[in-house]
Amino acid sequence: MLTIKCAKCKDKLLKYNKIGQGRVLKCWEEKISRIYGKVDDGKLLCNNCGNLIGEVKTRGGRNYIDMNREEFTYSGRKIPK
Repeated sequence: MLTIKCAKCKDKLLKYNKIGQGRVLKCWEEKISRIYGKVDDGKLLCNNCGNLIGEVKTRGGRNYIDMNREEFTYSGRKIPK
């Protein structure tokens, strides 16, 4: 389980079950266990500083957040495949 945080203010944004060792580029909706940030008009924003973390998109009928790599950090463990 990864805890994703804002790169600017270190505020928690979401809890995510990352499977595999790759980079965090997309956060699929069904793997997000909790959202601390706010989703406003299709964008994930930091509650504290308003930093744009990612945009909500759809592929194949599944929603995901397309993450901006420079705008977040994470800690925790990735689940091996």
